[in-house]
Amino acid sequence: MTIQKEWQMMNNEKFDVIVVGAGMAGVCASLEAAEQGQTVLLIDVAYGGGTSGISGGVVYAGGGTSTQLEAGVEDSIDNMYNYLIQETAGVVKDETVRRFCEESPASIDWLKAKGVKFQGTVCPYKTSYPNDQFYLYYSGNEKSYPYKNHATPAPRGHRTVAKGLDSGKVLMETLLSYAKKQPTITFQPLCEITDLIVEDDAVVGIKYRGVKNFSNGKHTRYSKIGTNYGKYIKPLGEKMDKLSNSIWEESAKDYEAYATGVILSSGGFIFNSEMVKKYGGKADHTMALGTVHDSGYGIQLGQKVGGDVAHMDSLSIWRFLSPPSDFIRGVVVDGNGQRILNEDLYGATFTKKMVDQHDGKGYLFVDREIWEAAKRNGPKESLSFQALMMQYLFKLGHYKANSIAELAKKVKLPEVVVVDTITEYNNAIFLGKDEPMHKTAEAATPLLRPPFYCVNVSIKNSPFNPAPALTLGGLRVNEETGEVLRADGSEISGLYAAGRTAVGICSNSYLSGLSLADGMFSGRRAARHIANVASSVHTVEV
Repeated sequence: MTIQKEWQMMNNEKFDVIVVGAGMAGVCASLEAAEQGQTVLLIDVAYGGGTSGISGGVVYAGGGTSTQLEAGVEDSIDNMYNYLIQETAGVVKDETVRRFCEESPASIDWLKAKGVKFQGTVCPYKTSYPNDQFYLYYSGNEKSYPYKNHATPAPRGHRTVAKGLDSGKVLMETLLSYAKKQPTITFQPLCEITDLIVEDDAVVGIKYRGVKNFSNGKHTRYSKIGTNYGKYIKPLGEKMDKLSNSIWEESAKDYEAYATGVILSSGGFIFNSEMVKKYGGKADHTMALGTVHDSGYGIQLGQKVGGDVAHMDSLSIWRFLSPPSDFIRGVVVDGNGQRILNEDLYGATFTKKMVDQHDGKGYLFVDREIWEAAKRNGPKESLSFQALMMQYLFKLGHYKANSIAELAKKVKLPEVVVVDTITEYNNAIFLGKDEPMHKTAEAATPLLRPPFYCVNVSIKNSPFNPAPALTLGGLRVNEETGEVLRADGSEISGLYAAGRTAVGICSNSYLSGLSLADGMFSGRRAARHIANVASSVHTVEV
């Protein structure tokens, strides 16, 4: 036997399940597989956590979770379904949405059993992310038109208990720590998948390059800098990734691993500008939200063996009006001076319409009363990063004038149209009518008291007012099993996708917490199916 052949045999491994990517979807898939009695190889290109680890740590769940009950919130499976069916808008089957809702209450308890902490303290104000007093909030459009007309509003954003922006970090550290303690889960960080192994049209394993039992202080430091700051300064993230990769390459070796099923859960592709451009995503003037490893490599691996993709042009871009919550009492017009949508909608929902139909242009108009209330209340509603952005808006990032017409002229908007738009809005409120865009009564405030202020909320990324974006499309999957589909609708045996590597619950409409919840849902779905396949094979063999 040659030395090369002997080395290859030594580096071949066999597991029941291989999971590629240790974010929310991957770790949850691994834990579910372990609970199903399966042996798992969990591989990550970095140290684990992925974009989930730098997220807000919010899990969208409802239908009567233990945390909702703790807070005295009434919700039901039917009510959650009636709301989410509006958001998903056919991106997945109605039955899939129903199953997601049915599993939702137990999913929170499943996470709690792993050590994740939630708290039933409901946030009383509209926000994109609550401060440390509150850990349950309305993280989507539950209270806004038209959604509230078809479902009773209920807070479903379950924020992991932690300080500041550490909720995502704590969530993933808790889950990863739990996973590492499971005797049937082998966690292998710093491994890059180079190919899928296919036999008789079935995926049976992976080829990967990595370093085992690796410890290098410089590599760890460069990786952390790239992960923590790369989303704000993309060139810095790319530089840190290049430096850490050169250290890694000095010790990396090639391996193969085999399994009944391979789950691709390596995130989206927002850091792959070529892919975003290829599929028509409108990411201009945005900040890529994620890590440099959101490069689409999992999607590309699936495509390489015949996997089909969908919704690849679907992005979630965030331009939140709140906090301060008082800003939703203002009026946003586009570049032509026309209203866009009701301002009390979730930021990503509002931004989607602004980008898709209004050229990404938006201008928020408020009067003195709203401006002063925002300055007074905003800091109390905010975490530090939100407070810093508000300071920029209040000190430098706004226009001011003594009339709406004069203010429109300053912002270079059609004066007559803007005045007519705001007059129509004011008159409806004066007459006690529903204002034209159906904003909630408590948010529908007339703009009367000069001076008037305008904040440019157009999609133009800046360090002081970032416009984050992430991709929502991915590999098409069988919604019963998680298996990757070919263009003709047939399944690729042995290959699964989950999280943002796959089309899922949030591929049409993103809400805070829905991506993490979908990752958990889709990851566990794939793991359960692989266990069923393995069980049926063993039964036949017996």
